[in-house]
Amino acid sequence: MITSVLVANRGEIACRVFRTCREVGIRTVAVYSDADENALHARVADTAVRLPGATPADTYLRGDLIVKAALAAGADAVHPGYGFLSENPGFARAVLDAGLVWIGPPPEAIEAMASKTRAKELLGVAPLRDVTEADLPVLVKAAAGGGGRGMRVVRRLADLEGELTAARAEALAAFGDDEVFVEPYVEDGRHVEVQVLADTHGTVWALGTRDCSLQRRHQKVIEEAPAPGLTPELTHDLHETAVRAARSVGYVGAGTVEFLVAGGRAHFLEMNTRLQVEHPVTEAVFGVDLVALQIRVAEGHRLDDDPPTARGHAVEARLYAEDPANGWAPQTGTLHRLAVPDTVRVDTGYTDGDPIGVHYDPLLAKAVAHAPTRAEAVRKLAGALAEAAIHGPVTNRDLLVRSLRHKEFSSAAMDTGFYERHLPELTEPAPDPHVPLAAALADAHGRSRFGGWRNLPSQPQTKRYAMAGEEHEVAYRHTRAGGLEADGVRVLHADARLVVLEADGVRRTYAVARYGDAVHVNQTALRALPRFPDPTAQNAPGSLLAPMPGTVVRVADGLTEGAAVEAGQPLLWLEAMKMQHRITAPTAGRLTALHAVPGLQVTVGMLLAVVEPA
Repeated sequence: MITSVLVANRGEIACRVFRTCREVGIRTVAVYSDADENALHARVADTAVRLPGATPADTYLRGDLIVKAALAAGADAVHPGYGFLSENPGFARAVLDAGLVWIGPPPEAIEAMASKTRAKELLGVAPLRDVTEADLPVLVKAAAGGGGRGMRVVRRLADLEGELTAARAEALAAFGDDEVFVEPYVEDGRHVEVQVLADTHGTVWALGTRDCSLQRRHQKVIEEAPAPGLTPELTHDLHETAVRAARSVGYVGAGTVEFLVAGGRAHFLEMNTRLQVEHPVTEAVFGVDLVALQIRVAEGHRLDDDPPTARGHAVEARLYAEDPANGWAPQTGTLHRLAVPDTVRVDTGYTDGDPIGVHYDPLLAKAVAHAPTRAEAVRKLAGALAEAAIHGPVTNRDLLVRSLRHKEFSSAAMDTGFYERHLPELTEPAPDPHVPLAAALADAHGRSRFGGWRNLPSQPQTKRYAMAGEEHEVAYRHTRAGGLEADGVRVLHADARLVVLEADGVRRTYAVARYGDAVHVNQTALRALPRFPDPTAQNAPGSLLAPMPGTVVRVADGLTEGAAVEAGQPLLWLEAMKMQHRITAPTAGRLTALHAVPGLQVTVGMLLAVVEPA
């Protein structure tokens, strides 16, 4: 009987496993890096053990340190979560050799399936060896990968070597293994997967299907269960293949078999020998707790002969601290507030006031809606996200809401190319024009009426805000009665937190929160601008500024000051949040300055290089 579990992971997955452990009466142990000293998962665990260092290579990828932490804290079992060492057979063996219970599949099963090359060979699918023009486009993938790290689409043969190098570097940083392989890239297919669960007595469940087609950078954004639009015959084939894959390696525990469905056919992709980020949609539809079942299986209990029956539909959206309109650039800073309506399930590793750093994945939370039908579940999730208060760095919340309400998604006609086709329309700014005024009126409230009011008519008070990439100037006046007024609208109420306006007969309410110069009005973020801009805070045309904090890991071969460059030419690569981000020339011209060198730690806005336009 398991009494204490160490979760060899961080963030929302650690918090999610801890929740189940508390419900079944199991003591919890967290591990944390120096960067995660005050992270939620370290705070909520019964015991927490420090892993000295900040990078994954020094902390969450150090299996020896994690095993020592489990023994020191008195844990009798280890749950790997997902990512990091969750699919590392050496780590699983180290846990077992230490006399601990491993809440996962046997090391031999991980070994057979964790390498995607060996998994494909096991099911008769061979990776590409010598890539030619006829094979394009192809996909470079990390053999031990997951979560989109170490994946690159290659459409030109000349780009292959560079993308292989970048994929190897990402894979090594994220998984401690730089093996990559190449396979044909099937465009416009649907990403469909099957959840399996197996015990030590020979029972294997196939718990329905999930559709994970909405992806950016090959990392899932919106998932649902069951996968819509599949024929009963295809669903049966997917289940049969998934069960066969699990049985072929003597699988035990929770795992996922992934496919690409195109033209009515299913192409095997890989088997993930761990719990998936999107497992809550399966839990909602089947009414199970997969973590609790993992623990029961690890304790040797039998599964029922038949899996539970599916009911309804569930949809999950991943909330990331990233800017979809700016190349999906990850964002950092303080998450001042995260409040999602309780009509949906929320799994998160953050609370109000927590910092979002540069070392790990920018996933903030997962929101999951369950309803009798797909249309109801989608509507429910979109409505909850639209109402959520998310104050802090830029997130993909608006993109999620628009994606869920897009006609292609609502009609279940989406595929993995969804964002390539629709990203511009999904990120087009459409702010409420009265939001800056609401921010100004809230800020003006509470000031002395004698400081703003004049005995004689005078110029109105003005304020400037940056919103959706544009500057907005708004004007208002103090009235003799101590209130506020503005042209074109009626100010029905204004205080520091709430403004009510009426325009064209329509009344609207605005909730306002301010954190320094950052202002959040309902779901819109603004930045208060100084009344008199600093004329020295200007950058030369063609300046390349760091879009995120991170580390310069590579500069293009042969790139020196004075070199001629083409628009869009890759100049350097930044590593942040376990991904490599390419910085390209904004225009054709000449490189007049190059400040970036490998190993340089950069902050947002730091000058990296200057390209003088031709």
